[in-house]
Amino acid sequence: MLAALPAVAGDGPATWLGLPAVIVPADNPITPAKVELGKKLFMDRRLSPNGTMSCAMCHVPEQGFTVNELATPIGFEGKSLRRNAPTLLNVALQASFLRDGSKPTLEAQVWGPMLAPNEMANRSVDAVVARINGLADYRDLFALAFDGKRPCEVTIAQAIASYERTLLAGNSRFDRWYFGKQALVPFSGDVLTAQEQVGFAVFISSGCDVCHTLDENVAMFSDGLFHNTGAQRLKQQQASQTISVQLAPGVNVKIDPRELATVSEPEQSDDGRFEVSKNPEDRHAFKTPSLRNVALTAPYMHDGSLATLDDVIDFYSLDNAIDSDRSKLLKPTNFSMEEKRNLIAFLKSLTSDNVSELSGAARAAFHPFPNDGDGQ
Repeated sequence: MLAALPAVAGDGPATWLGLPAVIVPADNPITPAKVELGKKLFMDRRLSPNGTMSCAMCHVPEQGFTVNELATPIGFEGKSLRRNAPTLLNVALQASFLRDGSKPTLEAQVWGPMLAPNEMANRSVDAVVARINGLADYRDLFALAFDGKRPCEVTIAQAIASYERTLLAGNSRFDRWYFGKQALVPFSGDVLTAQEQVGFAVFISSGCDVCHTLDENVAMFSDGLFHNTGAQRLKQQQASQTISVQLAPGVNVKIDPRELATVSEPEQSDDGRFEVSKNPEDRHAFKTPSLRNVALTAPYMHDGSLATLDDVIDFYSLDNAIDSDRSKLLKPTNFSMEEKRNLIAFLKSLTSDNVSELSGAARAAFHPFPNDGDGQ
């Protein structure tokens, strides 16, 4: 049984303009003590065997709770992951989790990264539980959050999931303009500019809202479904082309892909949703990401193969011939330079006004203890 998340200070995240209510499992109600414990666990590198990896290493608070510098994150002992780290902003509002939707709840999702050999690389749930039970600074926190209970598989997952449910980021300038009808904003600069309003019109007229949906009262800017955008096939086609590698901001070199392969891990195959559903129609299909705070969460696509919003718009202008199995919902649109600028301006208006507050709160959650390692 599920219960709606209360919008009461201290009892859970407030309701934000433009966002639907968060649904919380009845067996894991939000409490301030549980959220604070979850934040500490989220930031703590001691949850990995060698004290180097935390959840926040792949979901960096200051980078939109993702990783901006890398197409795919680097995990345990330098291992490259095959998928881009999705933002955790508004993750509580999703119906399924991970890019392939393989996890049905936030609680179920928690243990995947902690046990994956190339992520946090713990050998077992019991090993993590034993490590946390051995850390004196956690004993009172678990007892307070869970009525005297000690760390275990269930309470660890519930605490981290509770924290992740507080990462709500609505109330963007778009929300105040579209849902607030401008009436809630008494000063200039907090509503959409003429360019951003035109960009929203381009967004609708070009059919972006077919997958990045919005309703009369709320907008997730995602249908929560799985589509093959053709990104996988395009990357395969480009594998034989010269690759531009960034050495430093603004400094790039061209490298033959064969040379790069000699110092790189082998390319990992990824069939997307098919790996979960085994339905051939789901091959290379991935969950539609929300466009909220999209300006903060580069790079883009399931593999991080597109570096900028300009690149994404150019990609969606490509003909479906790049992949015969590409979703037929995608209609190539040859945007003019002005339309492209306007569309990007609109996308930037979807940035929420509390993201820096959320990232600051994450950092404040962890306090290193002598001889116990450090947090992210």
